Amino acid sequence: MKIVNQKWRNFSGKVFNEPITTIIENAIVKEQSEGYNLKICVGSDSQAYKSHIEYATAVVVLREGKGGFMFMRNLKGTKQISIKECMLKEVTMSVEVAYAICNILDKYNVALEVHADINTDAKFQSNVALKDAMGYILGMGFEFKAKPYAFASSSCADKVV
Repeated sequence: MKIVNQKWRNFSGKVFNEPITTIIENAIVKEQSEGYNLKICVGSDSQAYKSHIEYATAVVVLREGKGGFMFMRNLKGTKQISIKECMLKEVTMSVEVAYAICNILDKYNVALEVHADINTDAKFQSNVALKDAMGYILGMGFEFKAKPYAFASSSCADKVV
């Protein structure tokens, strides 16, 4: 599958030329200097169209008790795939970002969650990927959240896909 990758941006549309590691470290330094306790949640979502699949990954920076903000990027896949493959692609995208930033989060003592846009109720199609996604995320050493607690994927990334 050919992937077209866009740069990271914030919700206001400001585009960053730096890698996500630099963006997150700068945000952590700024927010912690202002006295905030932080947690970061990473999640991805997708939307299938006739000709392609559009993906979005969101890195949400939560200020404990004081709201938060996010950075996002979009990817465009050129091939139609199954629902399970799509769910696992989303999880892979989130894990890749989480893995890229985890050393920075450890350095500044910031908690991390990886959110999967997968329903825990077997009545929903996305549930077909739940066990694989949970095993992958937990196996990588990250905290796992699925719907309805996976807001980084099901709400934040969903808004920009």
